[in-house]
Amino acid sequence: MENSSQESHLRSENSVTYDSSYPIYAMAFSSFTPLLPNYCSPIAVGSFIEEFNNRVDILSFDEDTLTLKPITNLSFDHPYPPTKLMFHPNPSASLKSNDILASSSDYLRLWDVHETSVEPLFTLNNSKTSECCAPLTSFDWNEVEPRRIGTSSIDTTCTIWDVEKGVVETQLKAHDKEVYDIAWGEAGVFASVSADGSVRIFDLRDNEHLTIIYESPQPDTPLLRLAWNKQDLRYMATIYSHKIVILDIRSPAMPVAELERHQASVNAIAWAPQSSRNICSAGDDGQALVWELPTVAGPNGIDPMSMYYAGAEINQLQWSAAQRDWIAIAFSNKLQMLKV
Repeated sequence: MENSSQESHLRSENSVTYDSSYPIYAMAFSSFTPLLPNYCSPIAVGSFIEEFNNRVDILSFDEDTLTLKPITNLSFDHPYPPTKLMFHPNPSASLKSNDILASSSDYLRLWDVHETSVEPLFTLNNSKTSECCAPLTSFDWNEVEPRRIGTSSIDTTCTIWDVEKGVVETQLKAHDKEVYDIAWGEAGVFASVSADGSVRIFDLRDNEHLTIIYESPQPDTPLLRLAWNKQDLRYMATIYSHKIVILDIRSPAMPVAELERHQASVNAIAWAPQSSRNICSAGDDGQALVWELPTVAGPNGIDPMSMYYAGAEINQLQWSAAQRDWIAIAFSNKLQMLKV
């Protein structure tokens, strides 16, 4: 494999690479099996080109033949680089034969993905005062209540959408500075991270009650990403510079673990969909590290259980819920599937 190294603990025969014509950032796995009967495991990837015209491709990954290729007719133009892509989290709840893809950039957009085409469904603007919208940094689709999507924005707000009706359910001033990421826990509860260096939990069921559960050790040091452990909602992870900070929401302020083996800034984190104790991280050091959290951390910290070196800064990663042995990473113009 062209970008592997001898330092990798993941064998090259357990990886497959897709080369795009543009830099890749946003990625999303679909778990909707009936979508494409002649294909396997669709993956959406978005370009990162610093101009208005960008693209989203949908790829097919075949685990048996280790092939990763674009699906004809399922590439479409996207305004600005998508900051996140996400398929409908519970497609089995729908009787449709197609899937729904959401994207964020200047607006939140929903796309109808058919076998041979992708059609726009909604373009949702969270600005109450004008047609202009502050850029959206991220969003999350509520698995328990799929009618809800929460978006985060540089204008310090989080907006909760009812995407079935195409309307704003509520908009909150969530932080003192730009909000970089948002993640749902249980129904009506979401968390966010910000340039103000805090992790905050909001409960929409209790008059939008706010709890600050963690703040950066250095004031106003940004927290860039957030991942809630869907197998155990007591735990979430955030990124603080080159560290992954594991939080227990029952014990605010003090992390239960800090994972410190990256040599540069961490860019992405993803919990294993099948385990409450495994998490993957990737960063500017070109490493993708898979961790298993012990019940008690040792005096010298925690070492990753496996590692992979990509040879370039890794911008993004996703862990497939449908094929749980596979992780996708994005670096430069490549998407790479890694079997873990």
